[in-house]
Amino acid sequence: MEGKEKAEHLLALKVMRLTRPTLCCPVIVTSDSRDLPNNLLNNDLKQDITAVPSVETLISGQFMLLPQSFGNIYLGETFSSCICVHNDSNQIAKHVSLKADLQTSTQRLLLSSTSEPQTVELHPQQTLDDVIHHEVTEVGVHILVCEVSYVTTANIRLSFRKFFKFQVLEPLDVKTKFYNAESDEVYLEAQVQNITSGPICLEKVTLESSHLFSVTALNSAVSGESIFGHVNVLQPHASRQFLYCLAPQAALTSDLRLLSGATNVGKLDIVWRSNLGGRGRLQTSQLQRMAPDYGDIRLSIQEIPNIVYLEEVFVIVFKVINTCERSVDLVLELEHSNNSGLVWSGVSGKQQSKIEPGASLLFKLNLIPIEAGLQNVSGVRFTDTFLKRTYEYDDFAQVFVMQKNNK
Repeated sequence: MEGKEKAEHLLALKVMRLTRPTLCCPVIVTSDSRDLPNNLLNNDLKQDITAVPSVETLISGQFMLLPQSFGNIYLGETFSSCICVHNDSNQIAKHVSLKADLQTSTQRLLLSSTSEPQTVELHPQQTLDDVIHHEVTEVGVHILVCEVSYVTTANIRLSFRKFFKFQVLEPLDVKTKFYNAESDEVYLEAQVQNITSGPICLEKVTLESSHLFSVTALNSAVSGESIFGHVNVLQPHASRQFLYCLAPQAALTSDLRLLSGATNVGKLDIVWRSNLGGRGRLQTSQLQRMAPDYGDIRLSIQEIPNIVYLEEVFVIVFKVINTCERSVDLVLELEHSNNSGLVWSGVSGKQQSKIEPGASLLFKLNLIPIEAGLQNVSGVRFTDTFLKRTYEYDDFAQVFVMQKNNK
């Protein structure tokens, strides 16, 4: 983009964006001499700068094309521009100063200001150049304001300003999903979609967890290589899905009230490059999960076998945690489910020990498999003797029942 002042000013201002070239492929269109265009298309092809002499009809490859327009600017990229002040007159301009500001909808940033303007003089056909760089952190309309001031030979101070408007677009569309596991771990699924006009390479996609969690990325194969390959290229409108596991710190697991309030998970940090190496970086705002609702008491599995054998007793160990602000007296009842191939073996309806707020109680119960296959553990009932409220737990675990080979 460029601007030029009226004739009464000694100086002219030009602003040019510094950006990388693009790759272009020549388009070959030919015609037979007997066709209507005759040899017009063939002659035009011979004069094409991308054509190879004597073999104009063969494509030799892609060529670098210098920028023909201002182009697109995306959030997270670095905006670079060359500002040139040129003396078009036959007079000397003294005390020349240049100032460049960038205005957004929320702020105004000073990008450039020539130092010691009293010593800057521009003789005829001389220029004053400055290169500015700014990492774009906001989307929407941006206005580059360039102001030039100088003193003429008649000792008259003049100044003028030029405004250059451009739009900053979103480069990526990031969607997240959370899953709160029974083991208190949090799983984050992040979908990153390329919404730019060209292909990009995702150089880094990491989750910077908050101090409440420790993060493990689940995006690598057993060999340690990324599941997307050494180079993760995203075509326009294509997407990638990333998975992370967040384990709460020990201070949170000891107190469920603190764990339920730990909603801040962290930030996604994404670094990408364009097809010619232009770098961009995007960091999301603080990601928040829905706080888990544990109710008055919480049941969690401590020990359970994966595989059991038909008609052989096995043991499961689970823990009941008091997550409310009062003590609870519970009565344990065991019910047989018609849809389950497991039968409880133990005493039902027994009064349990009092559980204080934040405390827990371990239970060991026996089960007998009566049907083969994948079976659900169901039928645990706790009755609060004070509120007369019953807490039902069905399908809270699974075991695989096999027929034992007696050979």
